[in-house]
Amino acid sequence: AKVPRLHGHGCPKVGFVGWRGMVGSVLMQRMEAEGDFDGRFNAHFFSTSGAGKPGPTICKGDARTETGPLGDATNVDALMAMDVIVTCQGGDYTTELHPKLRHLGWSGYWIDAASTLRMTDNAVIVLDPVNKNLIDKALADGVKDFIGGNCTVSLMLMGLGGLFKKGWVEWISTMTYQAASGAGAKNMRELVKQMRAIGNVPDKLVDDDTSILELDSIVSKMLVEPGKLPTAEFGTALAGSLIPWIDKPMPNGQTKEEWKGGVEANKILGAGSLIPIDGQCVRIGAMRCHSQAVTIKLKHDVPLDEIAKAIAEHNEWVRFVPNNKPDTLAQLTPAAVTGSLTIPVGRLRKMTLGPEYLTAFTVGDQLLWGAAEPLRRQLIIVLEHMRRT
Repeated sequence: AKVPRLHGHGCPKVGFVGWRGMVGSVLMQRMEAEGDFDGRFNAHFFSTSGAGKPGPTICKGDARTETGPLGDATNVDALMAMDVIVTCQGGDYTTELHPKLRHLGWSGYWIDAASTLRMTDNAVIVLDPVNKNLIDKALADGVKDFIGGNCTVSLMLMGLGGLFKKGWVEWISTMTYQAASGAGAKNMRELVKQMRAIGNVPDKLVDDDTSILELDSIVSKMLVEPGKLPTAEFGTALAGSLIPWIDKPMPNGQTKEEWKGGVEANKILGAGSLIPIDGQCVRIGAMRCHSQAVTIKLKHDVPLDEIAKAIAEHNEWVRFVPNNKPDTLAQLTPAAVTGSLTIPVGRLRKMTLGPEYLTAFTVGDQLLWGAAEPLRRQLIIVLEHMRRT
């Protein structure tokens, strides 16, 4: 049977750019799962390389629906016709197209996964379970640029938002354990290739009767000798190792990923006074999901049960994990969280440093709450605002 064309005359026109990449694909998956292509807007799909080719079919109700030929994502006139543009195309695209559109007077809503505009004065970093009040105020004030936040920042705020809402946090140090997927699809593939190379040692070496030192020696050499493992993407071995450096260096010794932790979190929170947030960001050999070990200095001593209650009740996606080994292994790992919107927080305890010092561990899927989900929800918020006004 012929697939019907998507209709939506009179509906807002929403343009999607970068919808085939990693974040964009997850965004489309989530929108279909939530029934977002329900006729409240007219979807237009653009491409930087495949203009004119057939666009995707999308799930509308129980049927797959054609979306027509792909538009040219660099055609300013076509983009100007959109009421909303949702882009996961990356920072270079934003840098090139966003100023052109604004200079030409385009007054539509720009919803973006890239970091380019996050810290500009006229943009809001969106994470509505945490800062819906700021988003609503920005819409009322005529703000048109809404940007997804850094993945680890968003995941940390989703997990610990209850503590910030209570005003208990004096400062936070967060040590991240970030998955290969945070660096991109090519990096994920390289990690698997590295794993495969390491796992290709002779079977006799993994036999319990063989000297472990021989196996250790062979694997250790593979990790450091040039040409033993593919390293074109990471620059070094990640499988069987880790990389304590993510993104560009900053003048103060931080990496840019570490710098984002403080500046972006404070902007999302709209904190009246700066909350110091700093730490070290580390790439680990997980495929998907970022983890964080946090040290929190509270402004005053708060009973642990009250802290757990504030965390658990902040939003419907956070899950408090009791501080015991079985629950930790079952719920507080990247493997347990991959593909889920759940944000578990566990290993919660007071530190021996003093009653105002708290430690916890949290995990989240950075392709969902760390990237695609805030954009999806922001589109719905914008469409509802347009409907009301």
